[in-house]
Amino acid sequence: MSKFFRRIGRYFKEGFWGVVRHGAMALSSASAVTITLTIISIFLMFSFNLDQFTREIEGTVQVSATLEYECDGEDELRIRDAILKIEGVDKVTYKTREEEFDYFVEMYDADGKAGLREIYGDQHPMHAAYYINVTSNADLKMIASEVAKIEGIYETSYGGEGAVLLMDALDSVRYGGMILVAALSALAIFLISNTIKLTIYARNKEIAIMRAVGASNADIRFPYVIEGILIGLLGSLVPVGLTIFGYIYLYRFLGGVLLTQMWPLIAPHPFVLYLSAILVAAGVIVGLVGSFFSVSKYLRWKR
Repeated sequence: MSKFFRRIGRYFKEGFWGVVRHGAMALSSASAVTITLTIISIFLMFSFNLDQFTREIEGTVQVSATLEYECDGEDELRIRDAILKIEGVDKVTYKTREEEFDYFVEMYDADGKAGLREIYGDQHPMHAAYYINVTSNADLKMIASEVAKIEGIYETSYGGEGAVLLMDALDSVRYGGMILVAALSALAIFLISNTIKLTIYARNKEIAIMRAVGASNADIRFPYVIEGILIGLLGSLVPVGLTIFGYIYLYRFLGGVLLTQMWPLIAPHPFVLYLSAILVAAGVIVGLVGSFFSVSKYLRWKR
């Protein structure tokens, strides 16, 4: 076991000095990592905020169900339980007849000029109602249809085809953003990996000499793998700094919203820490994988 740990320590030492000795090539590879991870960071920040925005909008799309006047407390509980059993229903909110009338007056007679309260008094025509929040990708039309079948429901409304089209559009935007980030990440990994491969290729004679003097595959491979990890780690430092300080500055500069109050930005903490962890992990993993396969190309046989 002690021999194993001594070897691990030597691999790290050789990997570190390999980066120092070949500083120009290491800097070139780290720069490619930096540029690519910075671009990925920008797209991730936009993508996560876009995802939050679409979910916020989806949360405002509701199915409303007004109740018959004759419904009492037991009927209301029965109807609520029946609604919650419908697939796609996320949350149900109850509003009394008085709350519905107050909302109606606030919308259409806020200044009291029409005298709606004096006209109707306690005999207003409003119904008690349930407002139903749905889950993502829920079928609004189907849910409204199922709710309408429940005994005691007077009328249902869900915004018509416009609401359905809005839900579909939000899903398309969210998935489109995810696909774009995934494609960009795959391209970035390819570019970084190739840059590290070129760095290793430039040292193939060094690898050939080590093989010629009898070094084992592990003794050759692992110092280069450590180099790749260090290059990936170094390349991620600048993107992490830009992500943390840049996003915090942008959040404060924009007052926590993008363009409109309808699009609130994700709070910086702990969001920037999660993003930073993703960037560091991406840099280290790409450096490890790229260097591992690049060195393995020159190890044609096992010792």
